[in-house]
Amino acid sequence: MQTKLQPGDQAPDFESIDQDGNKVKLSDYKGKKVVLYFYPKDNTPGCTAQSCNLRDNYEQLQKQGYEVLGVSTDSAKSHQKFITKHELPFTLIADEDKSVHNAYGTWGEKQMYGRKYMGTFRTTFVIDEEGKIEEVIGKVKTKEHTAQILK
Repeated sequence: MQTKLQPGDQAPDFESIDQDGNKVKLSDYKGKKVVLYFYPKDNTPGCTAQSCNLRDNYEQLQKQGYEVLGVSTDSAKSHQKFITKHELPFTLIADEDKSVHNAYGTWGEKQMYGRKYMGTFRTTFVIDEEGKIEEVIGKVKTKEHTAQILK
């Protein structure tokens, strides 16, 4: 099941930890625009392409007033390695209990090669300064993701 959240909805607040074990809440970013992107797994080809595209365009995103937060079910330790390996300048959220995924409707049954499994729906939420969802990007182009956000 894909997310039921729509543009205009209030983005669900959450509390989780970042790559350094610090608490992170969406409400900490009130007054800033946020790119909240959910991706399946650290250091896999598509997720690396997506994260590196955001990294390479990070300055441009910041000039437009965006903070970038990545979310996956990987551990903080896995996130640290991913950040170090690819020099990612933004926060990654360790959602091991899937509470953030569940709040955003980005976790569910997927199918590949006829096999069903539970996983992350690669989805990006563009959130305004008031915490309202401006856009939901469900068909993420990993190598052109920034262009989808700033279009």
